[in-house]
Amino acid sequence: MRLIKNGKILTMAGKSYEKGCVLIEGSKIKQVAEHIEETPDMEVIDVKGGWVMPGIIEAHCHVGITEEKKGIEGDDCNEMTNPVTPFVRAIDGINTLDVAFDDAVRAGITSIMVGPGSANVVGGQFVFMKTKGRVIDELVVKHPAAMKVAFGENPKREYGGQQKMPCTRMAIAALLREEIFKAKQYLKKKEAGNEDFETDFRLEPWIPVLKREIPLKAHVHRADDILTAIRIAKEFNLLMTLDHCSEGYLIPEEVARSGYPAIVGPALTTRNKIEVQNVSFKTPGILAKEGTKIAITTDHPVTPVQYLPKCAGFAVRDGLSLEDGLKAITINAAEICGVSDRVGSLEVGKDADIAVFDDNPMQTLTHTLYTFINGEVAYSHEHVHTPKETC
Repeated sequence: MRLIKNGKILTMAGKSYEKGCVLIEGSKIKQVAEHIEETPDMEVIDVKGGWVMPGIIEAHCHVGITEEKKGIEGDDCNEMTNPVTPFVRAIDGINTLDVAFDDAVRAGITSIMVGPGSANVVGGQFVFMKTKGRVIDELVVKHPAAMKVAFGENPKREYGGQQKMPCTRMAIAALLREEIFKAKQYLKKKEAGNEDFETDFRLEPWIPVLKREIPLKAHVHRADDILTAIRIAKEFNLLMTLDHCSEGYLIPEEVARSGYPAIVGPALTTRNKIEVQNVSFKTPGILAKEGTKIAITTDHPVTPVQYLPKCAGFAVRDGLSLEDGLKAITINAAEICGVSDRVGSLEVGKDADIAVFDDNPMQTLTHTLYTFINGEVAYSHEHVHTPKETC
């Protein structure tokens, strides 16, 4: 067993301890308390007042599927040959040796939601996974975790340039409606149990979406695209997350009334497209005050994944509460991604994914002291400045 002691414990589950302990047994959290008696079988780690939190969660990114430093050879983010590809799976395109995984671990980021980009109207299946390890099948927490859909400029630009549908927002919505309608008819026939029913590989991935087991993951920046996504999801009674939601602050009441959570960002980047001209760090705070559940995203590699806590800090600076800033990268992100039974808070029985910092992780001068994933030390500050032997 491992005992983390003398920490400022932020459980993100309603309790905190100015000087507390977390006990790890195997891969799970065994106890969280103000004091835990030490025993000879414990490995004791004294964090000397460091902030002890649930491992940080990135709720939308392309780590490992758009690899750093490798150009087109390492870019498997978009299957840009067909605007509707629900059957492609991020899990088949992620390289766990991408350097961004190491950057994430060093930043206290213990799990991430990874999936296809936004070139297609329907991009394919996301996976929720841990950030430390080489065999992706061993890192999976939930798969499939969401179905990617995209509105706005990206599908228009990609297929309009090929003189193919869609080249308008109307066609994007029409293609998505057509696909969901076909999937509903397919599910109806499958559940009827007819002898002549044939399994369709291209429509099977829609079943967990239609059964509300996983959400649509909607790429939306502009206010009109946000409203179109809401309209279609309500029409078919689907779960959905509003990813990016850049102009959500222009229609905060409508977003809140929809009941759909927002994964906001990236804002630490250039305004390189018309649809992101109004991107702002004030968006999370405005939406949260209206009642929308908020997570923060870097959309890596748009903003490097290791700056996720700092992006939350900028949002706090511009109006998001401190508590909501921390929730946006822990428990809120876990709940939005459908994995809060495993991660997102320090509670007995949950995965021992824990991040320890020397101060508030949303501040720029803060260092990560330890990152624990499944109870194991994935990163330790003690090894950062160890001098290398010269040849």
